Amino acid sequence: MPTSEQEAILSRHCAHARYVWNLAVEQHRHWRPGRGRMPGYLEQCRQLTEARAAHPWLAEGSQTVQQQALRDFAQATAAFFDLKNPAGRPSWRKAGRDEGFRIVGKRGSHWDARRLSRHIGEVRIPKAGWVRFRWSRSLPPAVKSFRVTRDPAGRWHIAFAAIPDPVPAPRNGRIVGIDRGVAVSAALSTGELLCAPSLTEIEQQRLVRLQRRLARARSGSNRRSRVKARIGKLKARERDRRKDWAEKTSTDLARRFDLIRIEDLKIRNMTRSAKGTREAPGRNVRQKAGLNREISRSGWGLLGRRLSDKAPGRVEKVCAAYTSQRCSACGQVDARSRKSQALFACAICGYTLNADVNAARNIAAGHAVTARGGGGAARPMNREPQLLTSLTGCERLESLPSSREDVNRRLASAARPR
Repeated sequence: MPTSEQEAILSRHCAHARYVWNLAVEQHRHWRPGRGRMPGYLEQCRQLTEARAAHPWLAEGSQTVQQQALRDFAQATAAFFDLKNPAGRPSWRKAGRDEGFRIVGKRGSHWDARRLSRHIGEVRIPKAGWVRFRWSRSLPPAVKSFRVTRDPAGRWHIAFAAIPDPVPAPRNGRIVGIDRGVAVSAALSTGELLCAPSLTEIEQQRLVRLQRRLARARSGSNRRSRVKARIGKLKARERDRRKDWAEKTSTDLARRFDLIRIEDLKIRNMTRSAKGTREAPGRNVRQKAGLNREISRSGWGLLGRRLSDKAPGRVEKVCAAYTSQRCSACGQVDARSRKSQALFACAICGYTLNADVNAARNIAAGHAVTARGGGGAARPMNREPQLLTSLTGCERLESLPSSREDVNRRLASAARPR
């Protein structure tokens, strides 16, 4: 809840941090093998001191904010060259999208925070003084940094760097499998179907009208800025609903189950554009773009990330190959069994179930399914279908079948309606 004067100062901090970061990116982009060593953090800090002396508008900003942007860039570069756990290459930051800065230091000297009432607190920021914010939870004593950001809707956020304690395991031995999809955001092996909330029909119609109005607005006009702000508010509302759903769902699953199994999906590859190149243009580009939007709205990555954060060591990733075509009752893989998006009817034993729940049960069982129907490298590739008792609710076989006729007879009796 900063004042208008404080908002102007915070916006300048964001601009200065983004400017220094982009200068560091440009400096490293010009480096080539044979040109000597790239300038490190200390050398860039000396260059920043010279730049502040030469440019008064840069000297008006906070040196702490600008130096921290260089330190963040150095950490991002080190992560990029880390062979054991490589990260993405540091790229350009854009105004209106990457608005934020970080303050690091000892509490009490470099920065400070205090509580004014039950829901109101304030933090001391360089050049801006004491800035009020909504106090949502207690501040851990070991906090050494915080980040101030502004979202596209124009709202300011502050986040103190503290790793919360994981959710304790219930120790009940229960296992759950999660199948993530577009029509159903998360289907559980227990039969629950969870959908991430999105914009209502009226809000979606309003968003389409605003996007068409934005396309007609002149670049750089005040009207375009107002329309962009209204679009940002709608998208922020959708993003907040999705994040709230992911937080509540991940907490509930971490409290109910000892082991959580999810698909090992390469979401970034799945949402890659299909437009291709000028020499080799893609096909069905608009359809693929619509699928990418629906995948992003379903919150696949956010849900998996929050589960890993809240239940460390209790989340397993299972290969997603053929989990939607495998029968959770007999174990056979057949593409004909997937009758529709929501219906699974096994072509071998006749077992019928919701398609997403069937896939979730295969994920919960941890099956590494192969294309020919086997259960893995150590199992026969074309085995006889057998009833599985894990997570299916079917009756346990009293004895192993002795012949093909015995197998067919028991499968036929299991497929009859009761």
